[in-house]
Order: sequence, then C-alpha cells, then structure tokens
Amino acid sequence: MLRGLIAPILTPFKSHFEIDQPLYNQLAHQLLERGCAGLAPFGTTGEALSVSLPERKQALDGLVADGIDPAVLVPGTGLTNLPDTIALSRHALELGCAGVMVLPPFYYKGVAEQGLYDYFTGLIAGLDGLHPKIWLYHIPQVAGVGLPVGLVARLRADFPEAIVAIKDSSGDWANTEALLGIDGLAVWPGAELPVIEAIRLGAPGCISATANLNTAEIAEVIRLCHAGEWDQAEQRHQPVREVRLLFQDYAPIPAQKALLARMTGQANWNNLRPPFLPLDEEKIASLASKLTTDYGFAI
Repeated sequence: MLRGLIAPILTPFKSHFEIDQPLYNQLAHQLLERGCAGLAPFGTTGEALSVSLPERKQALDGLVADGIDPAVLVPGTGLTNLPDTIALSRHALELGCAGVMVLPPFYYKGVAEQGLYDYFTGLIAGLDGLHPKIWLYHIPQVAGVGLPVGLVARLRADFPEAIVAIKDSSGDWANTEALLGIDGLAVWPGAELPVIEAIRLGAPGCISATANLNTAEIAEVIRLCHAGEWDQAEQRHQPVREVRLLFQDYAPIPAQKALLARMTGQANWNNLRPPFLPLDEEKIASLASKLTTDYGFAI
C-alpha cells in the first residue's frame, strides 16, 4: 500500500482538446520528484468524466512508457456502467497499477445500498484472476451518489483482499473518522485539511488536488506525522491549510491549470474541456500575487 501524498494529477490538453502526453508525463515525473508517493490519474481534478475510456487507456500507457512506475499509479476507473468500469480497471491492473479508484455508479440517484453492493461485487467478479486492489471513491457532493459507511464496512468484510482503501472527499470529518474505524481499510482524506488528525487514527496520508502545486509542503507535513514529530507537523500544516482554503475561493481546476501555464510557460495547461471555462486574467493575477507574496510560490 502506498503511504504519503498522492496527487490527483491534472490533465493537459492541446488546443484541439487531445491530451498533451509529453506535458502530462512531465508533470507526473515532477510530482514524484517533489515528494508525491503516488499519482491518481483521471480523478475529479483530472477532468476524468470529460475524458473518454480509450483516451484514459492511451494516457496510462504513455505514462508507463515514459518511465513512470505503474506501482505508484491509482487511476480513476469508475464509470456509470459495469462493462466500461471493468474494461478500464482491467487495463490498469494489467499494466501493474497499484490499484484502481472507483466511483459508485453515479447516474441513477436514490438507489438501494444493495444495488451499489451488487455493482461492486460485479466489478470484482469481472476482474477475476487479476487480484484487484479497489480503492472506493466517496465524493457525494459531486457524484450525487455516495458510499455509506455501513456499505463500505460490508464490502470490506466480504472482500478483504479486493476492497483495500477509500478516498473520502466528502469534507465531512465525522464520516472520515467513522471510515477509519473499519478494520484494515486504508482511508485517504481527499484534502490535506484533516490529514494530521487522520494520520493519528491510522490514515496513510491524503490525496489532494493542491498537491499539483504545493507538493513539497504537503508531503513534508505527512512525513513529519509519520516520524512522530507532531508539533513540527502542526506548525508546517498552518500555511498548507491556508493555501488549500485560498484555492477553494476560486474554481480549483481552472485556477491550478492557469497557474501551471504561468509557471511553466506551457500554454496548453490553460486548456480545459467544456463545461469548464478559463478564469479571467484578473482573478488569476490576484491568486498568483497572494501565493507569491504570502507563501513564496514562484509564479
């Protein structure tokens, strides 16, 4: 199991909306060099649901071909139907990925927990022979469908070899804390805000969108926690919290991509797929100024 900081890596597009594979590979290498323990391609931050199944497969192949160890990759593979989720998950696992991060089927709302249970049992059956490591993905405020703690506990108890982790992006600490009580389940908060409290209760780290830009600082907080240096971790955590909260005042995906475009000189970072729109220059300039002046970012 990975341990530390995982970045849900942003996805760069060419002007005609194809994935810019060289730029994608470059960011992946940089994030690992700066302290990430792993990468989660095609999560919410990576505009996953705007990227087709064939594109995701090709991009994963491109990362591995460029020297990214698949053992540090946990790609998002959850779609609205089992056949596509199985196909994408099989591809990732056959590449040697550490696991697959799977949303619940999110189109139909108000479904029974048994239906969600059946979905994941169908996924596990469809991955027979691959020894799947499934990371559940709970983000109900975006997906519209969540994974209740009782359902997660049932899946973990019934399939302990397959259901190994969950990313909790609910932003609800009580929910994260309850998940941390499930025996043997690795619980990854979906932000760095509660990471110290989570690690105290056994979490391996966090999966954070702002790891794309604030990698080293978040990774250091996690390292200090694992070393038992809690006071230093608390001190380093304060500015990390402030940066995260600052981003939450903007549209985080367009904002981070615009800043990467400025920092790297690579204009393709500012490309987004509809329905996202770029932030206006005044907002980006304001955010860049705050990050540079108050937190030492080189923008």
